[in-house]
Amino acid sequence: MQRYVYLLIGLLWSGIGLHAQDTTYAMRLGFPANARVLILHMDDAGMSFDSDSGIIRVLEQGVARSTSVMMPCPWVPHIVRYILGHRVDAGLHLTLTSEWKDYRWGPVAGAAAVPGLTDTTGNLWPDVADVVSHASAEEVGREIEAQIEKAERMGFHPTHLDSHMGTLFATPAFLQVYIQAGIMHHIPVMLPGGHDSYISQQMHLTAAELQQLHALGKMLWDAGLPVLDDLHNTSYDWNIPADMPRDDEHLRKWRVALYEKTLMELKPGITMVIMHCTHTSCNFSKISDSGDIRRADMLAMLDPGFRQFLQAHGFIITTWRELMQRRASLASSRL
Repeated sequence: MQRYVYLLIGLLWSGIGLHAQDTTYAMRLGFPANARVLILHMDDAGMSFDSDSGIIRVLEQGVARSTSVMMPCPWVPHIVRYILGHRVDAGLHLTLTSEWKDYRWGPVAGAAAVPGLTDTTGNLWPDVADVVSHASAEEVGREIEAQIEKAERMGFHPTHLDSHMGTLFATPAFLQVYIQAGIMHHIPVMLPGGHDSYISQQMHLTAAELQQLHALGKMLWDAGLPVLDDLHNTSYDWNIPADMPRDDEHLRKWRVALYEKTLMELKPGITMVIMHCTHTSCNFSKISDSGDIRRADMLAMLDPGFRQFLQAHGFIITTWRELMQRRASLASSRL
């Protein structure tokens, strides 16, 4: 499933002036003109113990340095304690769906406060389409605020906001609430507002849709927040070949080859590369059938050869924290 398939709908948000993209946001933040700057980012922290274990292992031994936390999920205290103890670059994976059959979670705000976000079990809807059909933008905003507030109460100030299953890109109203939350709290927002060469090719964006992305990027930049030049969000759709053995060695080689191929297609600028690193135990199959794909991501990020590939081709690895620091420094220097 394309995780951000609903993006195109959200981009048709009228009332924003268009912006000509004359330089990359990476250059504006002080990176070299031809630099390919990557945020290697791991989704789904807090979703399960296996998710946390895979993310922690990569943070300590691998190349990915960014993650985001699903605040409604049961293993949040575990990963937040680690984040606070190790100053991890961690944002909020704003969660408005609960997609697994037998492993569910409800809204942080409580079902009574956001009834349109919950199904008959009191948990979040399993599908993005259900959220669009039943929830109002006001309820979405209320749940976003509850998730941010919960993080802050735990002493966890997120380095950015992003969207689980792309739900916040599903309608113009949801997208507006998402962007406004970032601006109001002065937290960077995951939105590809630059040249968007890779995501445009993958999603076949039109010129008009690209102009809308540029306009939204300009809005965030003008609010003092850093902006992505592009988004790499294809890895969850890389299906394991049917005839390939699923042992760690085969999974690692297969996944590394795909990352290397697609990263070489990226243009200069800041690109967020989304993955799902999970150290799967025998229990993970009771949650989801995606365990092998997720374990392959973890193995790829741990691979010494992949680290050498990144270095050999001059990729710069950054974090949301660094981007925000650069943006703040740039703003203060103009005062």
